[in-house]
Amino acid sequence: MKLTRKFLPALTAAAFALSASPALADAITLDASNIGHAYTFTYDGFSGGTSVDGLTAITTFTLTGISGNQYTFDYAVTNTSTDPIDSRVSSFGFNTNPDITGATSTGAFSYTTLDGRYPNGIGAIDVCFRDASGGNWSGGGSGGLTDGQTGTGSFTLSFADPVTSLELSDFYVRYQSISGADCITSASGSGTLTGSSSTSGSTTSGNTTSGNTTSGNTTSGNTTSGGTDVPEPGMLGLLGGGLLALAFAHRRRRNKALAA
Repeated sequence: MKLTRKFLPALTAAAFALSASPALADAITLDASNIGHAYTFTYDGFSGGTSVDGLTAITTFTLTGISGNQYTFDYAVTNTSTDPIDSRVSSFGFNTNPDITGATSTGAFSYTTLDGRYPNGIGAIDVCFRDASGGNWSGGGSGGLTDGQTGTGSFTLSFADPVTSLELSDFYVRYQSISGADCITSASGSGTLTGSSSTSGSTTSGNTTSGNTTSGNTTSGNTTSGGTDVPEPGMLGLLGGGLLALAFAHRRRRNKALAA
């Protein structure tokens, strides 16, 4: 009891610190085998360590090509915030491993920034894609996606050397012009991986690789073939042993009946 009382303040402080910190998002690892794969993230908004109900978004990133030291993606961002919340999504970003050296983008979020700081306690982030050239690096101006809107485009990540495997992690979006959330007018959203899928074909460094059509079973982005399962040798042995045992027992019962 004394030990509990002694450490209770420290435990309480640690729990508060964890609850006030933004949750780190899931990570994905990509290489040439993932070209054509799409990854979907959902985002829950927060500000100052407080979650904002109804402030949500969805992004989908599809790896479309790898060439030397560059990875190219298509993206789709949707502001899924619901009443009584009104907002606009003004930027999205994430971290990379290895470190990124350059980025370009087209479409709804065509402005890029490297090595900046995201608000709401997130801090340093490797790359951010913004809706406007003005404002701070996490988004600005008066553009972005209002409730129910979707923005699409593509972006390219560049690295100092050719990259055989790329990790993306800590996915975030930025909300601005928020209303319906008391005094909160801006916030951030932390992404969680909620789905992945693959297309039937893909292109790597200009060379097209054909997709394999299967029975429609997909596991973790890798397509697996359907068909009838073939029993393993061990299972065949057990099955054979069971049949022999049944035959022996039947023969014993038959011999006893004849003797009687």
